[in-house]
Amino acid sequence: MTASAIALLVLVGTGVVASLVPRWPGIAAAGAIAAAALGIPAAVAVLGEGTAVEHRLAWAAPIDEVRIGLDPLSAMFALPLLALGAACAVYGVFYLDRARRPGVPAAVLNLLLAAMLLVVLARDAVVLLIAWEMMTLASYRLVTYEHGDRAVRRAGWVYLIASHLGVACLLALFVLLGHLRGSFGFAELAARPLGGGAAAVAAVLALLGFGVKAGIVPLHVWLPEAHAAAPSHISALMSGVLIKLGLYGLLRTLGFLEPAEWWGPVLAALGSGSALVGIALALYQRDIKRALAYSSIENVGVILIGLGVGLWASDAGHPRIAALALCGAMLHIWTHAMMKGVMFLGAGSVLHGTGTRDLETMGGLMRRMPRTGALFVLGAVAIVGLPPLAGFASEWLVYRGLIDGGLAPGGDAGWILLLLFAVAVLAAVGALATLCFVRIIGVALLGQPRSAAAARAHESGAGMIAPIAALSAGIVVMPFAAPHAVAGLGSVLAQVARVPLSTAPASSVLAPIAWLSLALWLALAAGMVVLRRLAARSRADDTWGCGYAAPTPRMQYTSGSFAEATLQLLPRMLRARISVRREATLFPGHGELVSDRGDPFTRSAYEPLLDRVGKRFAQLRWVQQGITYLYVLYIAATVVIALAIVAAHDWWVAR
Repeated sequence: MTASAIALLVLVGTGVVASLVPRWPGIAAAGAIAAAALGIPAAVAVLGEGTAVEHRLAWAAPIDEVRIGLDPLSAMFALPLLALGAACAVYGVFYLDRARRPGVPAAVLNLLLAAMLLVVLARDAVVLLIAWEMMTLASYRLVTYEHGDRAVRRAGWVYLIASHLGVACLLALFVLLGHLRGSFGFAELAARPLGGGAAAVAAVLALLGFGVKAGIVPLHVWLPEAHAAAPSHISALMSGVLIKLGLYGLLRTLGFLEPAEWWGPVLAALGSGSALVGIALALYQRDIKRALAYSSIENVGVILIGLGVGLWASDAGHPRIAALALCGAMLHIWTHAMMKGVMFLGAGSVLHGTGTRDLETMGGLMRRMPRTGALFVLGAVAIVGLPPLAGFASEWLVYRGLIDGGLAPGGDAGWILLLLFAVAVLAAVGALATLCFVRIIGVALLGQPRSAAAARAHESGAGMIAPIAALSAGIVVMPFAAPHAVAGLGSVLAQVARVPLSTAPASSVLAPIAWLSLALWLALAAGMVVLRRLAARSRADDTWGCGYAAPTPRMQYTSGSFAEATLQLLPRMLRARISVRREATLFPGHGELVSDRGDPFTRSAYEPLLDRVGKRFAQLRWVQQGITYLYVLYIAATVVIALAIVAAHDWWVAR
């Protein structure tokens, strides 16, 4: 049995033990650390050697045997899963220290990690679907941890409904593949790729089913709801890993189909739309965790752009462009897991110290929570793609893939236009992301406290700061390690593109970034020394009050007003809905401004559709009488009808 399989058993075992000893959440955290210690070296070895291992375990009907294993694609996703999972498990022990039975959510977290690991280890469709459903149910339980809150219960239902609509598409997908190829095994499906119209149907089903979990616009509506409702370390895990498993499933499924010319343009177009919409909606969120959730949608879009361009370039015979774009997308999967881990765990520390997620009630937290504030700023600088941190390295590879693709000789005019549009999208997204996180940092960390809760804020303990610091160290180190990291992705590129691709172009592009990062860190250190010497010679005085004798926190920019000018440039659909209510009196009276910052896709498309569907189903409410015997009769009747259909089918075939 391989180390990855043992890691899976460790997660399940320690999760069960922690649930039986609910006052000892450290048991589950120790299990997550042990699983990471076992699984990460195994994944690194598979990436380095480009090999695959598989194990078969005899099982009862209906699947006969359980097939699990580790190949380069699985290993690439297992690395951030295990690393971020261990950090979140440790963080959760201290984050939920006031819980009555903290071992229960810690146990469910380990079961979630086990389910996600089983998703990437599964070697046949049935095991994958079972693991996928386990992952959904475990994450639903964690999203609804604070189920006493009505908004949390609503977020849980939205997540559960969206997830199961996606699962319905996946069931149809694998039934189609299994019926046409006579097997659910991944090796058998990859050996005989599906082509023609059936392949197009399968690709669309995969895009819908896995796209829901990945949060691709317009299938993203569950993501901000669930991320805001879940405990912060669960939000970090969902954003950093769980939504990436949607991309894993999509890449895995495309390997069962014959390559099609439209895959690249569709993925790049969906990525461009997701990136723009995600960061635009993040700009006007008051809830810090909702803003981070929309930022995750933007980053999924960046990854999709890289994957789309890479697949197109591979099919078009441009191996250098394919290597740059695909390496950029895969490196961004790793870097985003670290960056969003820092951001969500940092937001959790803010919530733990203030009791609020509302930016309008924060302010002045850098002075009261200096360690959390410094690490949060580091994560923000990285996630907007600025050097010398991890986000710049991965996004620069995607940029180079787009630019080199646009300059490639003999390119199709339509594709060149799409590539140029994608470059413009990335540039716009980078600018909007910078504005978004400057807004969050300025409103939450700087200025004066805007509420009593912010004035009483306290710093988090070492148990919460240490996981954030560990992930932050990865953000700092990644630009130096990136040339070596992408060198191990050659086997993954070959698996995704289905042609041998060299990672040398990506390594050569990243090599100067390491020197640039070193120069910038040295310049930053020198600048800090100069500033400290200047500060020693200066004297403290009151901050200028802008001409007011007694300025108050209410005179500061709000999170909404900070970005208002930019929001006016966005399409009307993406703006917050503002309504002003005034008393119709002769003299000035009471007035009220109401801002609806909900998701426009939910407001304009999904809620009207679900209202209509709900009214139709309400007409069938007479079926639900609340009588148990009647429900047993329904079940028996369904079984009889199913048996009759099977018998009729067998009789027809035997004729």
